[in-house]
Amino acid sequence: MDLTKDGILLIDKPAGWTSFDVVAKLRGARKAQFKAASVTPTKRQLRVGHAGTLDPFATGLLIILLGDATKRSDEFLKQDKTYEATIQLGTVSTTGDPEGELTSQSDKEPSENEVHAVLKQFLGQITQIPPIYSAIKIGGQRAYKLARKGKEVEIPSRQVTIHSIEVTNYAYPELRIRTRVSSGTYIRSLAQDIGDALATGAYCKELRRTSIGDLDIRDSNELSTL
Repeated sequence: MDLTKDGILLIDKPAGWTSFDVVAKLRGARKAQFKAASVTPTKRQLRVGHAGTLDPFATGLLIILLGDATKRSDEFLKQDKTYEATIQLGTVSTTGDPEGELTSQSDKEPSENEVHAVLKQFLGQITQIPPIYSAIKIGGQRAYKLARKGKEVEIPSRQVTIHSIEVTNYAYPELRIRTRVSSGTYIRSLAQDIGDALATGAYCKELRRTSIGDLDIRDSNELSTL
């Protein structure tokens, strides 16, 4: 694949990689292709960015912007997104995901009817508080950096929209869902709120982004093929 051209590249981000890891990897590959073509790239040509962070534990669609396409970041950030998530009931996490400190909270086993009834409560516009372990800036600093220093972090709530949410499988303690949400929605927070509504506690065990606007994971590239 020619990485020297400006444009949009769809990547299926693997688990364990940060979004910046992917950007750095592709910047290096782009520079190497220029060098192989005996071309000295300008700073503009070496610009590589992404449009919408994915947590390290998450997988799925990551939009990479090459060269002048980095100017289009805002265009994609505002798009609706679709996720597939595995929610672990009965256990909570300090970060809302598998990377935090896990604590058993309840052995209550909600029925399928209870689960479906609770999920309906989250359809439409809802108020959500993003996780303290997030990239949101508080006083000019990333919230997760403040949290890691043990500082108290207060993140204001926000209005987000859950366009659809469906159960794809439920076998306690795992609840798997597919949901299409507005920009700015945190699935980790949604998982925790679902756990609170079910009186079980919960965290997001697995997360995969499958679409951003009209862009689909089926059209993405594996990092190993580049």
